[in-house]
Amino acid sequence: MSAASQREGRQDPQQAIADDFAMLGDWSERYQYLIDLGRQLPPFPDAWRNDDHRIHGCQSMVWLVPEGDGQRLTLHASSDSAIVSGLIALVLRVYSGRSAEAILATEPDFIRMIGLGSHLSPTRSNGLAALLNKVGEYAQRAQAGERFEPDGA
Repeated sequence: MSAASQREGRQDPQQAIADDFAMLGDWSERYQYLIDLGRQLPPFPDAWRNDDHRIHGCQSMVWLVPEGDGQRLTLHASSDSAIVSGLIALVLRVYSGRSAEAILATEPDFIRMIGLGSHLSPTRSNGLAALLNKVGEYAQRAQAGERFEPDGA
């Protein structure tokens, strides 16, 4: 467990993701699991589905909305794609609700741990990278003192 995870008193969510995926057989089961995870995302207000919150670089429509500050940054996200919604669920599991410092100190090792990198199309890999970059950008801004308060929820 990383020092940042220990400070926040949480089991390492990346190891939990790896454990979950290890119980699944082939990649058809893993894709189905991703789709199921995406279906469990919390409701995402239509007011947030706008260009201000859209992640550019994703083939699918993806929106990401930060809430909070450097002490605790909560991330809300949605997509129009079932598999991408599952990828979002994994990203939120790892990064949402943590301090900006912890977010910035956490590499997305779950991608390697579950073998995801070799099972995503180039466009989905690019989209996942764009999402992770935006999470990092929001964490840097929060660490610098910016506070995020979503509108229209």
